[in-house]
Amino acid sequence: MMATLQRQRDAFTAARPEPMSVRKDRLKRVIAMMKETGEEFARAISRDFGHRSHEQSLMTDIMPSVTAAKYCLKHMDAWAKTERRKPNFPLGLFGAKAELRYEPKGVVGVVSPWNFPVGLTIGPVAQAFAAGNRVMIKPSEFTEDTSEMMKEVFARYFAEEELAVFTGGPDVGQAFCGLPFDHLLFTGATAVGKHVLRAAADNLVPVTLELGGKSPTILGRSANIERAGERIAMGKMLNAGQICLAPDYMIVPQELEERAIGAVSNAVSAMYPTLLNNEDYTSVVNARHRDRIQGLIDDAKAKGAEAIEINPGNEDFSASNGHKMPLTILRNVDDDMKVMQDEIFGPVLPIKTYKAIDEAIDYINAHDRPLGLYYFGEDARERERVLTRTISGGVTVNDVVMHVSIDDLPFGGVGPSGMGSYHGPEGFKTFSHARSVYTQPKFDLAKLAGLKPPYGDTTRKTLARELG
Repeated sequence: MMATLQRQRDAFTAARPEPMSVRKDRLKRVIAMMKETGEEFARAISRDFGHRSHEQSLMTDIMPSVTAAKYCLKHMDAWAKTERRKPNFPLGLFGAKAELRYEPKGVVGVVSPWNFPVGLTIGPVAQAFAAGNRVMIKPSEFTEDTSEMMKEVFARYFAEEELAVFTGGPDVGQAFCGLPFDHLLFTGATAVGKHVLRAAADNLVPVTLELGGKSPTILGRSANIERAGERIAMGKMLNAGQICLAPDYMIVPQELEERAIGAVSNAVSAMYPTLLNNEDYTSVVNARHRDRIQGLIDDAKAKGAEAIEINPGNEDFSASNGHKMPLTILRNVDDDMKVMQDEIFGPVLPIKTYKAIDEAIDYINAHDRPLGLYYFGEDARERERVLTRTISGGVTVNDVVMHVSIDDLPFGGVGPSGMGSYHGPEGFKTFSHARSVYTQPKFDLAKLAGLKPPYGDTTRKTLARELG
C-alpha cells in the first residue's frame, strides 16, 4: 500500500499543474464505468446481502454515483476559481493583492462502508477527483463480492496512479488508515471512527468522519399523521433500515401514539404485503448483524418494552435460512434499554411520547448530536423552535433521509455523528487546500506603516490609529 501511495504522490507532483480537462476526463470515466457496470454491481451487492432489491441498488448506489459525478462536472470550474480577497487598509491603495486558490491536496484515502458499498465509495471519489486528487480506496470486507468487483472493474478504467483499491479485513483497514495520506475520509460506525482518527493522528492526516448515531423523528401535533407514517416507513424499511440516516426513533405527542403506530404499520403493509419472498425487500447483511438487532429487541422486551411486529403476511421468519427481518415497533422504551443507547441500523423503531414539544427537544439535547433530525408538522413556530434549539448534522422537514440526496447541500455530522462534510461546494473544499497568496507591491510598505525599525513617529501614528 505504501508503494502505491508513493507512486500516486509522485505522479501527482509530476503532473502539476494538472489542467481541469484531466480532472473532467476522470469524472467522465466514472460516469461511463457506473453506466456500463451498474447492473453487474447491483447483482454483486445482492449476493453480499443474501438478497437486496436490484432496483434499490440501482437507485441508491448506481444512480447517485452517476449524478454525483455529473454534478461535479457541472460546477467544478466555478468551484476552482481563484477568489479575490481584500488586503488590509491601506495596503490595497498601494497595489497589494490578496487571493485564495483552491488547490488539490494530493492523495486521498477513502474507507467506504458495506450498507451502500458503491454509492458511498464513488461519491467521495468524484469530489476528490474534481478537486484534482488521486485516490486510494479500502472498501468493506462485509460486502466481499462487491469489493473484489471494485478492485477488478476500477482497474479497467483507471491507472493505479489515479485510483487504487485494496481489499481485505480489519488488519488491512488498520494499515490503510495508518498511511500518510493528504486527506482521509471514513464512513462507518462511530466506535470504528475513533480508531481511524487515532491511526491518522500519527501522521497528522486531516480526517473527515461520516458516522451515524440515533437520528430522531419528531411528529408535531400539526403533522399529517398518515402521510408522515408513509414517509417514515419508507425511510425505515429502505435497505432494511441499514442506513446511517434512518429514522432511529420517533417522538410523538402522547395522545397520537396509537395513530402514529397505525400509520407506520399500514404504510409498511402497503409497501411490503409480504417480506420473505418479496424482491423489493432487502435482507439484513449477515447473521451477526441480524443477531445483534434481535438482541436489541430481546433486551428491550426483557426490560418492559412492548414489541409490535409488523408482519403483514404472517410469515414464519424463524423457519427461513435467510436474514430478512420484519419491522418491530417498540413502545414504552427508556434509556436503560440498549435499543435507546446504540444506533439500531436495522428494522426496529422505538417510540417515545411527549406532552409538550420542549420535552422532545430536551431529550434530544441530553444525548449525542445526531447525524439527521426529522420534524413533521405545519406549525412554523414549532418547527423553528425545534431547529433553533437542537443541533444535528442535517435536517429534513416533513420527510426523512432526503437531505442527503440534495447534491448541492453538504453532508456530515457533529461530534459523535461525524467530523467535516462532503457533497456540494463544501465537498470540493474538503478535498482542496485553500492556499492564501499575498502579493506585495514595489512600495516599502513596511516603512510606510511604521513596521520597519527604527521605530518612531510613523509607528506611533499607526498604533494610535488602530488602537486609539
